[in-house]
Amino acid sequence: MSRMPERTLILLRHAKSDWSGGEADVDRPLNKRGLREAPIAGAWVAGNIGRVDAAVVSPANRTRSTWKLVSAELDGPPPARFDDVAYGASPAELLDILRGLPDDARTVIVVGHNPGIEGLASLLTNGSVSMATSALAVIGFDAPWSSLDASPAVMRAFGRPPAPLPVD
Repeated sequence: MSRMPERTLILLRHAKSDWSGGEADVDRPLNKRGLREAPIAGAWVAGNIGRVDAAVVSPANRTRSTWKLVSAELDGPPPARFDDVAYGASPAELLDILRGLPDDARTVIVVGHNPGIEGLASLLTNGSVSMATSALAVIGFDAPWSSLDASPAVMRAFGRPPAPLPVD
């Protein structure tokens, strides 16, 4: 039996949002810091990960804006799937979304919210992961997406750009 190539899951918490307006939570925009940090996260992904095959993005304004700024830094950004379930999703709901990804997607980014994003990172790596805004968790595993939670996963890099630290 041949070994399945490694898959990479990039979890990205949205960039810092603006709480000064009276918008509904789903409509909150990025603030000035978020507008600065999101492209830095995108440049880190471009320089350290390279090709991304698929993106799953919460439909909230702040996640859509984060993805727009991140994807602008990528060479040939992938199509984004704006998934209503990803807004306010639990780790289990995020796993359900990921289990439905096609097997030819080797590297996938999810742009979402806490507590779901850090809960998923913690669940997959059997650790305690705290994700600030614009933080990335890069997780590697050898399994199809359909059995993501049954496969041992390894945290490859973690932190907030410009320098998420590689994890060995």
